[in-house]
Amino acid sequence: MTEAALEGHIDLTPAAIDEAKKKLVDAPEGTVAFRVGLKGGGCAGFSYAYDFAKKVRDGKDHLLDFDGLAVVIDKKSLSLLDGATLDFTRELMSYGFRWHNPHAVDACGCGQSFDIKR
Repeated sequence: MTEAALEGHIDLTPAAIDEAKKKLVDAPEGTVAFRVGLKGGGCAGFSYAYDFAKKVRDGKDHLLDFDGLAVVIDKKSLSLLDGATLDFTRELMSYGFRWHNPHAVDACGCGQSFDIKR
């Protein structure tokens, strides 16, 4: 599928690409890609999800390539994350994937969930 046919666009920083590639080395057998997306829930409505994809679901998922990293994202998540960038950061007390999402509003106090402006 071409980039023009997608319902949205996401970016990954070099740090996020490198970290996801490291995680795929230890992924369960049969993993075909790194899956990113949104799931409903939490006190604000949505949370970010990361997993290993064992398949790409026809008509439901998009398979993207970032410098040789296969990334799967479902259509709904892609439309809600349009224009967002996934980064990987290491700080003094924490590390992990971090989205820079222009659509995120109303984050909860714990920082684990958020709402999306529509």
